Amino acid sequence: MADKHLSTQFDAELSGISNRVLEMGGLVEAQVAQAIYALSNFSSETANQVLQQETRVNQMEVEIDSDLSGIIARRQPTARDLRLLIAVSKTIANLERVGDEAARIARTVQRLVNTGVSSRLRVPVADLAFEADLAVALLRKALDAFARLDTARALEVLKQDDQIDQEFDGLLRKLITYMMEDPRTISSSIDLVFVAKAIERVGDHAKNLAEAIIYVVKGTDVRHHTVEAVEDAVR
Repeated sequence: MADKHLSTQFDAELSGISNRVLEMGGLVEAQVAQAIYALSNFSSETANQVLQQETRVNQMEVEIDSDLSGIIARRQPTARDLRLLIAVSKTIANLERVGDEAARIARTVQRLVNTGVSSRLRVPVADLAFEADLAVALLRKALDAFARLDTARALEVLKQDDQIDQEFDGLLRKLITYMMEDPRTISSSIDLVFVAKAIERVGDHAKNLAEAIIYVVKGTDVRHHTVEAVEDAVR
């Protein structure tokens, strides 16, 4: 009976940790969306909101990491439970980095607005917004896969990451064209290249989350594997 009680407590702790990871994921997802809104509208106010949320995201990472250490020390989990806790640690690190990318975009917006460049800047807003929509959707799908420990959905994330890479390449070519046509846009266009790269990295972090899910469920480390090899691993 005591063993069953301990097992129930452990399950409750794992569930609580997972819920907090999803809460953190929702927060950084909103951060990215706000950062793109700030860029599209050159809104310093919205950019400031993104930066204010960064403190909360960082705090959540530290708190969840501390709880993980406590659970591992008390419960000494093995097999799948241990893999889940390791995956949670990797997941919150990736989510914190997504928040960093959102903050990077917000700081770029503030710089563009403060220097007065925003009023005359040629911004491929639709392209940036489309790339961001893809990245946020991929992150959302990865978090959904985490909530369900769904390897099929995690595999979809890995397959769709290439689309964001293609969007980044297209944006890069467009911005290079702007710089060649008007050298006065070079500085601001370089800023936008870094914005596009930040969005692309959000997709990379979603991919990392998906790989961690497969590790939890299958016990196989699929980092640096081809999609075809991962498909074989999840069968």
